[in-house]
Amino acid sequence: MRNFMMNETKVMEFILIGFSDFPDLQIPLFVFFFLTYLATLTGNVLLMTIIRVHRHLHIPMYFFLSILSLSETCYTFSIIPKMLVNLITEEKSISFTGCAVQMFFFIGFGGTNCMLLTAMGYDRCVAICKPLHYRVLMNDRVCIQLVAFATVTGFTLSLIDTYFIFTLPFCGEKEINHFFCDMAPVIQAACTENNGIKIVIFIFCIVVVFGSFLLILLSYVLIFNTILKIPSTKGKCKAFSTCASHLTVVIVHFGCASIIYLRPKSVYSLEKDTLISVTYTVMTPLLNPVVYSLRNKDVHLALRKSLGRNLCAWVR
Repeated sequence: MRNFMMNETKVMEFILIGFSDFPDLQIPLFVFFFLTYLATLTGNVLLMTIIRVHRHLHIPMYFFLSILSLSETCYTFSIIPKMLVNLITEEKSISFTGCAVQMFFFIGFGGTNCMLLTAMGYDRCVAICKPLHYRVLMNDRVCIQLVAFATVTGFTLSLIDTYFIFTLPFCGEKEINHFFCDMAPVIQAACTENNGIKIVIFIFCIVVVFGSFLLILLSYVLIFNTILKIPSTKGKCKAFSTCASHLTVVIVHFGCASIIYLRPKSVYSLEKDTLISVTYTVMTPLLNPVVYSLRNKDVHLALRKSLGRNLCAWVR
């Protein structure tokens, strides 16, 4: 706590290098990221609205999906607006406190997303493996408890990680080789090597990322085991189709997270991590509404009905 409150050099801000190595691409990158961010916000808000408006979507699977969309929206809001500002201004600094706040919300919503995907996997497992008991096992109270657990756990681990990182001593004005305050680049900016803190943070990453993925994997082992027992090919396809969208998002989400947070130190590269970070901070949040809108028949139908109704009202 002493280092955090009375840092020897009283670091007041960091410099986010981000995409400074590409000065000629600042405006094109701004346009690309801005349009992607706008599409992400529009997609997620539209998805939440459709689920809210159409009563036949008021079931646990879509309840979790709407919460995931809300979390993804907040997740991108903690990173992308600052990144967009830095792309079009000469001033690329972020205050010490601002960096800590950004990291707290980024890790918090990121961890929440991991556990929400785990809850969605559990929901699909119950729906396919225990269809007769689905309404009892996945009632409203259970769904709310799962969301509350995901949120509280995600932000509690985020608070611990952020506290440990910002107790490290930082010497003078420091450059962060990233476009936001992610854990590894900020730790690299510290004056000293503190392996103890790195181990603690790595353990928490294992708990959130790898732990969530193992639970999802277990759910799908049970799901596939049940699907294989279905006699008809049509029945198997129908059962698997209810999981396809979720499985697609899981593979992309946990694939990127594993590369960043669970890879060996020997293959660590801040430059490569920056490019991978673009995938899970900018592209993956857009994937959620796109995949569920295009691959999910119920959402697709509800979207078409809503657009058709609005078009008819506009014509009149």
